[in-house]
Amino acid sequence: MSGQHHEVEEVLEHEREELEEAIHIEKHNSIDPVPEEYKDAKPLHQFWIWAGANIAPINWVLGALGIVLGLGLWDTILTLAVGNLLGMLLFGSFVLMGQRTGVTQMVLSRSAFGRRGAYLPAIFQIIIPTGWIAINTWIILDLTATLLELIGVPGTALTKVIVVLTIMAIQVGLATLGFYAIRTFEKWTVPPTLLILVAMSIVAWTGGDVNWSYAGEAQGAERWTAMSQVMTAIGIGWGIGWLPYASDYSRFVPRATSRKRLFWWSALGQFIPVLWLGVLGASIATTGTGVDPGLVIVKIFGALAVPVLFLVVHGPIATNILNVYSMSVAALACDIKIPRHVLSLIVGFFATLFTVYLVFAGELAKNLDSWLASVVAWVSPWAAIMFVHYYIIRRENIDIEALYQPPRESRVGDVNWAAIICLVVGLAVTWTFLYGLVPVLQGPFARALNGLDLSWAAGFTLTAVLYYTLYRLGLVEPRGSLAGTADDGPPRVPVGEASEQPRESPRG
Repeated sequence: MSGQHHEVEEVLEHEREELEEAIHIEKHNSIDPVPEEYKDAKPLHQFWIWAGANIAPINWVLGALGIVLGLGLWDTILTLAVGNLLGMLLFGSFVLMGQRTGVTQMVLSRSAFGRRGAYLPAIFQIIIPTGWIAINTWIILDLTATLLELIGVPGTALTKVIVVLTIMAIQVGLATLGFYAIRTFEKWTVPPTLLILVAMSIVAWTGGDVNWSYAGEAQGAERWTAMSQVMTAIGIGWGIGWLPYASDYSRFVPRATSRKRLFWWSALGQFIPVLWLGVLGASIATTGTGVDPGLVIVKIFGALAVPVLFLVVHGPIATNILNVYSMSVAALACDIKIPRHVLSLIVGFFATLFTVYLVFAGELAKNLDSWLASVVAWVSPWAAIMFVHYYIIRRENIDIEALYQPPRESRVGDVNWAAIICLVVGLAVTWTFLYGLVPVLQGPFARALNGLDLSWAAGFTLTAVLYYTLYRLGLVEPRGSLAGTADDGPPRVPVGEASEQPRESPRG
C-alpha cells in the first residue's frame, strides 16, 4: 500500500508541476532551439494537441460535402479514409522534424530557402492563420446561438458578441502563455470532448434514420470529380494544411523519445477526429436533415444541447490557440523584434475587433472563408520542398547554428533562389489544378476537367521533382557544414536563452 501511495504522490506532484508551468509565460519564450532540459513533452501530449485542433463542427460539415456533391455514403467514407491516411503519414514526417532539430517549422525553412528567403513561406504562415483565427470563431456563432436558445438564452447579436469576447479571451490568453498552457488545456479538455463525440455518434447512428446504403446520384466522371473535391477539402488536403505548424509543438519532445511513438500518436491525433467527424457528417446528411449544424442539433441532438455546446465552443479555442501561437513564432522567424507573447496579444486584439465586425457582416465572412479554404494550397509546394530538402538532400542533418547566423554570414545563404523559384512554379501548378470556392481560384485545368481537383497532388509532385532535379544539376547546394547539425543537438547560438545552454553530446 505504501508503494501505491508513493506512486500516487508522484503522479500528483507531476501534475502540479505541469499546471505550474501552464500558468506562466513559457520558459522558452523564443524561436531559439529548445534546450534538451526544457523538453518534457510526451507523444501522448501531441495526440491531445492535434486531436483537440480537429474536433470541430466544420469537419462534420465538410464530411457531408460528399453527399451534397452526389456521392454515395461509402464512396464518401472511402475517400475520407484514404485521404486522411495519406495526409496523416505526411504530417507525422513533419512532426519528427521538430523533435530532431528543436526548432520551429518556419525557422527550419531557412535551411531550404535561405536565411531571409524563408521570409516568403513565413509571411504565408502569418497571414493565413491570422485570418483563420477570426473565421474559426465566427463560423460557430450561429451554431452557438442555436444551442443557447435551446437552454433559454436569446441568440441575439449581443449574445454573439459576448461569445466572441469570451472565446477570444480564452484562446489568446492560452496562446500568449505558450506551449505548456496549450498542452495542459488540450490534455484536460480533449478527453471529455471525445466522450461527447461518442454520445453524439450513438444518438445520430441509432436514432437519426441514417441510410447506410445511400448510393448517391453522381456517376462516371462526376463521381470522380466529387471524390477529388472531398479529398482536397477534408482528405489529404486537410492534413497538408497543418504541416507548417507541426514542428512548432514537437520541438518540445525530448530527442530520446521513441520516434515511432511520436509519429503515430501525432498522426492519429489528426486521423481519428477528422475521419470520425467526417463520417458523422456524411451519415447525418443521408437522413435529409441537411448539413447546417444548428438544424442538425435541433433535430437530432436536442437532448444533448449543453454537452454539444461544450464541444462546439471547444472547437475554435483548441484550433485557434495553435493559430495564434504558430503565427507569432512565424513572425519571429521574419526577424520581427517583438517578444512572442506580446505578438500574440497584438494579434488577438485585432482578431477580436475583426470577428466582432464579422458578426454584423456575415457575407464578408463567408467570402473570406471561401478564400482561406483555397489559399492553403500554398502548403503543398512548400511541403514538397521541405520534405525533399530535409529527408533526401540533407538526410535529417541540419546545420542548426547556421539558421540563426546573420543573413549575410549564414552558411545556409541569404536567399536560395532555386527553392524560391520552385515554390512559385509549384504555386502556379497548384492553382491550375485547383477548383476553389471562388472563380479566381478555379484553375484552367480543373475547369477543363469539369471541376476535378488535383491541386495537392500536382503541386506536391511537380515541385518535389523540380527541386530534386535542380539539386542533381548542382543548382541547389546542400549548404552548411555538418558541425552543429541536428545530430549534435541544439548548439550554442547567440540569440536569447539558448545561447546560455551547453551543447549536448552527439547521439549515434
